[in-house]
Amino acid sequence: MDTTYERAYYDQGTAAERWARAQLFFDARDYAGAAQVLAGLVEEAPEQTGPRLLLARAYYHSAQLRRAEAELREIVERDPVEHYARLMLGRTLQRQARHEEAETHLRIASALAGDFPEE
Repeated sequence: MDTTYERAYYDQGTAAERWARAQLFFDARDYAGAAQVLAGLVEEAPEQTGPRLLLARAYYHSAQLRRAEAELREIVERDPVEHYARLMLGRTLQRQARHEEAETHLRIASALAGDFPEE
C-alpha cells in the first residue's frame, strides 16, 4: 500500500471518528492498526491522556516496547499519580528485562491503587 494512501486512511474523519476507529482496531486485536490511528490523534492533542494511554497499550501489545515506554513516560511525567500508566510502564520495563527499574514503577502503582503489603 502507498504510504500517502495509507496515512490518508488512518487520518480520515473527525477526531471522534478516528477515536472510535482506533478503539475498533484495538478491540479486534489489530494493535498496529490502532497505533496508526492513535499516533495521529496524540499528535493533534498531546495533552489528552486517553488516546496516549491507548496508544501505549497498542504499542505494548504489538511488542513495540520502546515506543510504549516513551508514551507511558510522557503520561507519568505529566501526571505522576496516573496509576494505570505506572502499572503499564512497570510491565513494559519487565518485558525489556529491566526488572529493577520496573519494580519502582510497580510499587508506586500498587501504592496509588491502595494495595499495601500486610505486615
